[in-house]
Amino acid sequence: MTDVWGTEVRVPTEDGTADAYVARPADGSPRPAVLCFTDAFGVRPTVREAADRVARAGYTVLVPNLFHRRGPAPVVELPGFIDAKARGEFFTRLRPALRELTPQRATADAGAYLRWLAERPEAAEGPVALVGYCMGAGLALRTAGAFPDRVAAVAGFHGGRLATDDPHSPHLAAPRITAEVYLGHADEDPSLPPEQIERLERALTDAGVRHRCEVYPGAAHGFTQSDTASYDEKADERHWAALLDLLDRTFRPGTST
Repeated sequence: MTDVWGTEVRVPTEDGTADAYVARPADGSPRPAVLCFTDAFGVRPTVREAADRVARAGYTVLVPNLFHRRGPAPVVELPGFIDAKARGEFFTRLRPALRELTPQRATADAGAYLRWLAERPEAAEGPVALVGYCMGAGLALRTAGAFPDRVAAVAGFHGGRLATDDPHSPHLAAPRITAEVYLGHADEDPSLPPEQIERLERALTDAGVRHRCEVYPGAAHGFTQSDTASYDEKADERHWAALLDLLDRTFRPGTST
């Protein structure tokens, strides 16, 4: 197995400096870059472990604190296990930070993260892959639309509010996306009802985006997050297979199974 080196880094943005976690194979050689947009719970031990797993597969992974304007992660303290009660209390406290992260600010931040990766010797030259979870899935789609020349692949899992009537809805980025897109939806997710899934699929199809959208049966919103009550081991392993397959097909054609 590939040894992994992980550390905390600082990424300059237009609004100060974002703290982030970076993981890469320990040999230090340039590897294809993956920019990860977390769920609202942010950078924490389980997220670092997931980044290490992607790095172990041969990639350089950057996981920024999306709410860096509020300070370093965690901007709201989290328990070791997030149940329904802890989730409600967390979002009550996080609401100001969520309002502060407007689509315009999120896109500007994404540009800064992409520039940082382009300047790092451990990140290979060329376009990157994006992966997003929950709110991060929408951020990944918007970023792919805003920086089409920098993004080769997008993976999003249990994303919410991906195809709403909001003028900044993520599905509206579809005409500008040139990357391949994979989306794994939670079957039991009130934040992404069937009509939104249909609207998103139609937008990607009409825009000619190479994509695959799958609904994971019985899975709840947040099914990949092992430190939450929503975790679903079977759906999580399916997510890992889909993600690593997409990365391999994008950066190492012919290696996927």
